[in-house]
Amino acid sequence: MTTWLRDETSHDISHDIFRFLREGDEGRHQTARVTADGAAWLASAAGGRGADALTRWEARPASPATLPCGRVFDVVNVDPVFGRRMLDRLWSEGPGSGPVAVHRGRMMMFAAPGTAQRLPALLDWEAGIPSARSAYGRREAVPQLLCHGVGDAVTVPPLVPSGPSGPRWLVAPDTRNPWLPGPEVVLWACVRAVRAASAADVRVSIFPPADPGANVYDVSRRR
Repeated sequence: MTTWLRDETSHDISHDIFRFLREGDEGRHQTARVTADGAAWLASAAGGRGADALTRWEARPASPATLPCGRVFDVVNVDPVFGRRMLDRLWSEGPGSGPVAVHRGRMMMFAAPGTAQRLPALLDWEAGIPSARSAYGRREAVPQLLCHGVGDAVTVPPLVPSGPSGPRWLVAPDTRNPWLPGPEVVLWACVRAVRAASAADVRVSIFPPADPGANVYDVSRRR
Protein backbone atom coordinates (compact mmCIF):
# COMPACT_ATOMS: atom_id res chain seq x y z
CA MET A 1 0.00 0.00 0.00
CA THR A 2 2.86 2.39 0.83
CA THR A 3 4.51 1.61 -2.52
CA TRP A 4 1.28 2.44 -4.33
CA LEU A 5 1.10 5.80 -2.58
CA ARG A 6 4.63 6.76 -3.50
CA ASP A 7 4.20 5.64 -7.12
CA GLU A 8 0.98 7.57 -7.61
CA THR A 9 2.19 10.90 -6.23
CA SER A 10 4.97 13.21 -7.35
CA HIS A 11 5.45 14.71 -3.90
CA ASP A 12 8.34 13.93 -1.59
CA ILE A 13 6.46 12.24 1.24
CA SER A 14 8.30 12.56 4.51
CA HIS A 15 5.77 10.76 6.69
CA ASP A 16 4.22 7.37 5.92
CA ILE A 17 0.58 7.63 7.02
CA PHE A 18 -0.04 3.94 6.45
CA ARG A 19 2.87 2.89 8.64
CA PHE A 20 1.68 5.39 11.23
CA LEU A 21 -1.82 3.89 11.25
CA ARG A 22 -0.55 0.32 11.28
CA GLU A 23 1.73 0.98 14.24
CA GLY A 24 -1.20 2.51 16.09
CA ASP A 25 -3.25 -0.62 15.44
CA GLU A 26 -0.68 -3.08 16.75
CA GLY A 27 -1.86 -4.95 19.80
CA ARG A 28 -5.20 -3.20 20.07
CA HIS A 29 -8.53 -2.76 18.36
CA GLN A 30 -10.42 0.50 18.57
CA THR A 31 -13.79 0.82 16.90
CA ALA A 32 -13.37 4.57 16.48
CA ARG A 33 -9.87 4.38 14.99
CA VAL A 34 -9.31 4.31 11.22
CA THR A 35 -6.99 1.57 10.00
CA ALA A 36 -4.61 1.78 7.05
CA ASP A 37 -7.05 -0.21 4.90
CA GLY A 38 -9.88 2.06 6.05
CA ALA A 39 -7.92 5.13 5.00
CA ALA A 40 -7.33 3.64 1.56
CA TRP A 41 -11.06 2.95 1.21
CA LEU A 42 -11.97 6.51 2.16
CA ALA A 43 -9.45 7.96 -0.29
CA SER A 44 -10.84 5.78 -3.10
CA ALA A 45 -14.04 7.85 -2.94
CA ALA A 46 -12.11 10.65 -4.65
CA GLY A 47 -11.37 8.46 -7.67
CA GLY A 48 -8.29 9.66 -9.54
CA ARG A 49 -7.65 12.28 -6.87
CA GLY A 50 -7.44 9.70 -4.09
CA ALA A 51 -3.66 10.04 -3.94
CA ASP A 52 -4.08 13.77 -3.28
CA ALA A 53 -6.36 13.01 -0.34
CA LEU A 54 -3.80 10.60 1.08
CA THR A 55 -1.04 13.16 0.63
CA ARG A 56 -3.03 15.73 2.60
CA TRP A 57 -3.59 13.17 5.34
CA GLU A 58 0.15 12.49 5.35
CA ALA A 59 0.73 16.08 6.42
CA ARG A 60 -2.34 16.50 8.65
CA PRO A 61 -3.68 13.14 9.91
CA ALA A 62 -5.66 14.92 12.66
CA SER A 63 -7.58 17.10 10.18
CA PRO A 64 -10.98 16.25 8.66
CA ALA A 65 -11.38 15.92 4.90
CA THR A 66 -14.11 16.52 2.34
CA LEU A 67 -14.95 13.56 0.10
CA PRO A 68 -17.55 13.09 -2.65
CA CYS A 69 -20.49 10.73 -2.27
CA GLY A 70 -21.97 8.42 -4.87
CA ARG A 71 -18.87 6.57 -6.08
CA VAL A 72 -17.89 4.45 -3.06
CA PHE A 73 -20.54 5.36 -0.52
CA ASP A 74 -23.65 7.43 0.14
CA VAL A 75 -24.33 9.04 3.51
CA VAL A 76 -27.58 9.15 5.49
CA ASN A 77 -27.54 12.15 7.82
CA VAL A 78 -29.87 11.71 10.79
CA ASP A 79 -30.77 13.15 14.19
CA PRO A 80 -28.27 11.67 16.69
CA VAL A 81 -30.86 10.35 19.17
CA PHE A 82 -32.84 8.59 16.47
CA GLY A 83 -29.59 7.49 14.86
CA ARG A 84 -28.53 5.80 18.09
CA ARG A 85 -31.82 3.90 18.09
CA MET A 86 -31.19 2.84 14.52
CA LEU A 87 -27.72 1.60 15.42
CA ASP A 88 -29.11 -0.31 18.39
CA ARG A 89 -31.51 -2.11 16.08
CA LEU A 90 -28.89 -2.74 13.42
CA TRP A 91 -26.44 -4.27 15.88
CA SER A 92 -28.88 -6.12 18.16
CA GLU A 93 -31.36 -7.45 15.60
CA GLY A 94 -29.89 -6.85 12.16
CA PRO A 95 -26.73 -7.21 10.10
CA GLY A 96 -24.76 -4.43 11.79
CA SER A 97 -23.69 -1.14 10.25
CA GLY A 98 -21.03 0.33 8.06
CA PRO A 99 -18.85 3.25 9.18
CA VAL A 100 -20.66 5.85 11.30
CA ALA A 101 -19.51 9.37 12.17
CA VAL A 102 -20.79 12.38 14.12
CA HIS A 103 -20.47 15.92 12.79
CA ARG A 104 -22.16 19.20 13.80
CA GLY A 105 -24.70 17.51 16.01
CA ARG A 106 -25.78 15.00 13.36
CA MET A 107 -25.03 11.33 12.84
CA MET A 108 -23.68 10.26 9.45
CA MET A 109 -24.31 6.65 8.50
CA PHE A 110 -22.29 5.48 5.50
CA ALA A 111 -24.46 3.46 3.14
CA ALA A 112 -24.19 1.69 -0.20
CA PRO A 113 -24.08 3.87 -3.33
CA GLY A 114 -27.60 4.51 -4.60
CA THR A 115 -29.13 4.65 -1.12
CA ALA A 116 -29.58 8.43 -1.25
CA GLN A 117 -31.70 8.14 -4.38
CA ARG A 118 -33.84 5.19 -3.28
CA LEU A 119 -34.36 5.70 0.46
CA PRO A 120 -36.68 8.77 0.37
CA ALA A 121 -39.17 6.91 -1.84
CA LEU A 122 -39.10 3.87 0.45
CA LEU A 123 -39.74 6.06 3.49
CA ASP A 124 -42.71 7.70 1.76
CA TRP A 125 -44.10 4.28 0.90
CA GLU A 126 -43.61 2.97 4.44
CA ALA A 127 -45.38 6.00 5.95
CA GLY A 128 -48.50 5.17 3.97
CA ILE A 129 -49.12 1.63 5.24
CA PRO A 130 -50.84 0.62 8.51
CA SER A 131 -47.71 -0.89 10.08
CA ALA A 132 -46.29 2.62 10.32
CA ARG A 133 -48.84 3.43 13.03
CA SER A 134 -48.19 3.08 16.74
CA ALA A 135 -50.24 1.18 19.32
CA TYR A 136 -52.32 4.32 19.84
CA GLY A 137 -53.21 4.64 16.15
CA ARG A 138 -51.08 7.73 15.64
CA ARG A 139 -48.75 7.91 12.68
CA GLU A 140 -45.19 7.91 13.97
CA ALA A 141 -42.90 9.97 11.73
CA VAL A 142 -39.26 9.28 11.06
CA PRO A 143 -37.19 12.38 11.91
CA GLN A 144 -35.97 14.17 8.81
CA LEU A 145 -33.19 12.32 7.06
CA LEU A 146 -30.73 14.07 4.77
CA CYS A 147 -29.46 11.78 2.03
CA HIS A 148 -26.15 12.60 0.35
CA GLY A 149 -25.43 10.88 -2.95
CA VAL A 150 -24.12 11.67 -6.42
CA GLY A 151 -23.16 15.33 -6.67
CA ASP A 152 -22.81 15.79 -2.90
CA ALA A 153 -19.76 15.87 -0.66
CA VAL A 154 -19.41 15.30 3.07
CA THR A 155 -16.85 16.12 5.73
CA VAL A 156 -15.31 12.96 7.14
CA PRO A 157 -13.53 12.85 10.52
CA PRO A 158 -9.72 12.80 10.72
CA LEU A 159 -7.79 9.56 10.55
CA VAL A 160 -6.68 9.91 14.16
CA PRO A 161 -8.80 11.23 17.07
CA SER A 162 -8.37 14.97 17.56
CA GLY A 163 -10.51 15.58 20.65
CA PRO A 164 -14.20 15.66 21.64
CA SER A 165 -15.05 18.64 19.41
CA GLY A 166 -15.32 18.44 15.65
CA PRO A 167 -16.21 15.40 13.53
CA ARG A 168 -15.38 12.02 15.01
CA TRP A 169 -15.87 8.35 14.19
CA LEU A 170 -18.27 6.15 16.14
CA VAL A 171 -17.57 3.18 13.87
CA ALA A 172 -14.46 3.84 11.80
CA PRO A 173 -13.68 2.16 8.47
CA ASP A 174 -11.23 -0.67 8.96
CA THR A 175 -11.16 -2.61 5.68
CA ARG A 176 -10.74 -1.86 1.97
CA ASN A 177 -14.24 -3.19 1.30
CA PRO A 178 -16.46 -2.47 4.32
CA TRP A 179 -20.01 -3.78 4.26
CA LEU A 180 -22.49 -0.93 3.73
CA PRO A 181 -26.24 -1.10 4.34
CA GLY A 182 -28.47 -0.52 1.34
CA PRO A 183 -31.75 1.44 1.28
CA GLU A 184 -33.86 -1.53 2.38
CA VAL A 185 -31.68 -2.15 5.44
CA VAL A 186 -31.71 1.54 6.40
CA LEU A 187 -35.51 1.57 6.00
CA TRP A 188 -35.78 -1.50 8.23
CA ALA A 189 -33.67 0.21 10.90
CA CYS A 190 -35.83 3.35 10.71
CA VAL A 191 -39.05 1.37 11.17
CA ARG A 192 -37.61 -0.62 14.07
CA ALA A 193 -36.35 2.55 15.74
CA VAL A 194 -39.78 4.20 15.43
CA ARG A 195 -41.54 1.15 16.84
CA ALA A 196 -39.07 0.92 19.71
CA ALA A 197 -39.71 4.56 20.60
CA SER A 198 -43.49 4.00 20.41
CA ALA A 199 -43.30 0.93 22.64
CA ALA A 200 -41.31 2.89 25.21
CA ASP A 201 -44.16 5.41 25.41
CA VAL A 202 -46.79 2.76 26.17
CA ARG A 203 -47.78 2.69 29.83
CA VAL A 204 -49.72 -0.26 31.18
CA SER A 205 -52.29 0.50 33.89
CA ILE A 206 -54.65 -1.72 35.91
CA PHE A 207 -57.17 1.12 36.01
CA PRO A 208 -59.66 1.85 33.20
CA PRO A 209 -59.32 5.19 31.39
CA ALA A 210 -60.94 8.11 33.19
CA ASP A 211 -64.39 9.30 32.13
CA PRO A 212 -63.92 12.82 30.66
CA GLY A 213 -67.34 13.85 32.01
CA ALA A 214 -66.89 12.59 35.57
CA ASN A 215 -66.57 14.92 38.55
CA VAL A 216 -63.06 15.12 39.91
CA TYR A 217 -62.48 15.85 43.58
CA ASP A 218 -59.26 17.00 45.21
CA VAL A 219 -58.67 14.49 47.98
CA SER A 220 -55.22 15.77 48.88
CA ARG A 221 -56.76 18.14 51.42
CA ARG A 222 -59.02 15.58 53.08
CA ARG A 223 -58.83 15.75 56.89
